[in-house]
Parts: sequence; C-alpha cells; structure tokens
Amino acid sequence: MQVFFFSLPHGMVGDTVVDGLQQYLDKGDVIIDCSNEEWENTQRRQGKLVAQGVYYVGCGVSGGYQAARRGPSMCPGGEDQALDIVMPLLQKMAAKATDGTPCVERIGMGGAGHYVKMIHNGIEHAMMSAICESWTIMTKHMGMKYDDVGKVFEKWSSEGELKNTFLVKIGADICEAKDKEGHHVLGDVQDKVVQDIDGSEGTGIWSNTQATSLHVPAPTLATAHSLRIASAYRGNREHVKETFHGSFLPSKFDFKDEEEKAAFIEDLRQAVYATCLAGYVQGISIIDVADKQNKWAVNFNNIVQIWRSGCIIQADHISSLLYKIFHPESTSKHKNHNLLYEPLIVDELKAGFESLKRIVVKGLEKNAIVPSMSATLEYLKYMGNLDLPTQFYEAELDYFGKHMYDSKSMDKGPGEAKTGTHHYEWKPA
Repeated sequence: MQVFFFSLPHGMVGDTVVDGLQQYLDKGDVIIDCSNEEWENTQRRQGKLVAQGVYYVGCGVSGGYQAARRGPSMCPGGEDQALDIVMPLLQKMAAKATDGTPCVERIGMGGAGHYVKMIHNGIEHAMMSAICESWTIMTKHMGMKYDDVGKVFEKWSSEGELKNTFLVKIGADICEAKDKEGHHVLGDVQDKVVQDIDGSEGTGIWSNTQATSLHVPAPTLATAHSLRIASAYRGNREHVKETFHGSFLPSKFDFKDEEEKAAFIEDLRQAVYATCLAGYVQGISIIDVADKQNKWAVNFNNIVQIWRSGCIIQADHISSLLYKIFHPESTSKHKNHNLLYEPLIVDELKAGFESLKRIVVKGLEKNAIVPSMSATLEYLKYMGNLDLPTQFYEAELDYFGKHMYDSKSMDKGPGEAKTGTHHYEWKPA
C-alpha cells in the first residue's frame, strides 16, 4: 500500500497531478490532498478513483506555514476505510491541544473535510475583519500608538472571552514588531488583501457562495469578504476618493477622561468577541445545511476538536461553548446545529449586544470602517425578529410580479419558506 501526500494550488493543478499518478496507483493506495481545494473537485476525484480501488482523502489543513514544524490542525474527510488507514499517521503529525490530544478527527464522508476547512476560512476572515476593525478604531480614531494597541491585544488574549484567541494573540506580535532600524513593520504594510483576486485563495469566495446558494444568512462572513475585495483594488479606491472630494473622512473619538476611554476599550473587546462568535454561528449553520444536503454524516463534536491548537480560528472560550453543545454526553436541550437555538450561545450574544451597538453607533458617527461589526449587529437584530421590513418588500413583489404572499389573518403555523397562496390586485392591469 502506498500513501501519497500533496498540497497544491486549487483547481486544475490537482487534476493534473492525480492524472499523472494514476498509472502508478494500485488498489488500496491512498492520496491525501492537503490543499485548500474546492470540495466539489475533491468529490469528483474520489468518484474517478473509486473504480480503481484507490482512496482519496480531502484533508483541510490549518495553521499556516509555521505549523509545518509545530503541527497543524487537520480536517480529513472521505471513506471510513481510507480514514482507518491514515488516521494514525495524521494523529502523529497534527498539533496537540493542551490536554495532549491531537487536533485531527474524522469529519465525514466525501468532500466534508475540505468543506469544513473552507468554512473555517470563512470564519477566519470574519474574525480577522473584526480584529482589524478594532485596530483601526484604536489607531486612527483613538490616536493610540502601535505598542499600546499591542498591549491591549495582549490583555484581551490573556483573559476573558478572547483568551487564547490565536488571531488576537498574533495581533499583539504584529503591533509590537520592529525592523532593524526600530521602525514598526506594520507601518509599512499597505492596506491591500489580494489573495482572492490573484487566485491563491478561493475559500473565502466559496464559503460565501455556499452560504448564498444554501440560503443561509451569513452577513458577518459576507461583509468581511467584501472588505477584502475592496481593499485589493487600491487604485480604484484612489479614484473614488477623488470623486467624493474627501467625503466620509474618519474623525477622532473624544473621551472626557481615562475611565471613559477604558470603558470604551472594554466595549470594543466585547464587540470583537460578539462578532467572532457570530462568525462561528454562521459558519456552523452553513456546514449543517450542506451536511444534510450531501449526506456526509459530519461529526460536529469532531469539528470542535480540530478547531483548537494549531488552528487559525482557535478561540478557547468559543470552543468550550461548542464542546458543551456537541459533546456526545451533552445535556443541551436543543443540540441543534443552528446555534441561535442554543441558550448558551444566545446568552453570550445578548451579553455583548449593547457593547456592539455602542461601538457601531460611535463608528457611524465618526466614519470608522466597521463592516463586520455593523453586519453582526444587524444580524442579531433581524434573526429573532417577527416584524421585519420585508412585510412591505413582499407587498411590492406581489404588486408588480404577482409573487403571492402569506396572509396574517388566514394563514397559521410557523411560516415555512414556500410560496404564499394570496394575491391582491393592487392596481387593475
């Protein structure tokens, strides 16, 4: 038996390599694809190789290039027989959590491994957006120095809900890093994220198209992605800025004393946490719907296990919440993969709501760029609301398109997502 590993750019490169390997493969051989590959490509290759008796494991890997030495978080999906073969090896390679257990588990059948890694990256982008929005508030609007912001991130990552949140922890390192001349390296970094544009990264695009195609509201993920896209085209932004003639410029936040400033920074911490948690909620919902549609038998407790050490979205407090919900011995009343049904999660989001609102309101007033935070605030407002503006939206659709509607007075029940049975002739044709 032979086991082949590869980690390649997504798309045709993987197809070319698999085609080249095929003549050397025998029944029982295993290919482990550790690329950030599109899950449908993974399933297509699995189907192509099954007649030959060759196993193809789509194994998402998280941790970045530095995890190559320390051990990554690994997310394998495929046939049980294939996973039986490769799991002992992957367990040796993977990062180890604080309890010594490896951050690799069986995720599910088919392309589930690459799918979960794709959504991991969508959540990652949402978290990074929230953190960079907090950074720009502290630097551009509060006038804080990089080193001081680094100390804030150090504090956030050492206690409370953001304790051991990897992206916050490295934020402190980034703020404090200096080159040989003593200048902050961060000060020389241009405000461009181009990985979605240059083709080196596809997971952010795919996670958002999946949310849309599966009809899962994921605004925190979507706005984070839109910010990335807008940032990539700096030249376009320069032209737009000229056209606007300097409109919407950011302005400074004023505080009457240090106590008020400290309270605001605490609100900012809570807002970042609420946004990160909302990213997790939305990501898990996407996985849940896709799992039911594709019949992968995804193990959600195992997802919690791999999203720990070695993982870019490592967030110990959020992991502890998810563990209580998805553990096989969980006493959760709902244990539903729509985490907005879970009181444990909702209580956390409710606790951060007022802080999030204060940050967004202040940001709007001073032209701070807070897309993911503001999208999260709106998400929390409309997801549990039974009196949405879409009542009027639905009437307009019926007016010009005879799209039909449900009647409040005549239709009872929970209101399923299907075409209504009522039409009103708003204006004679």
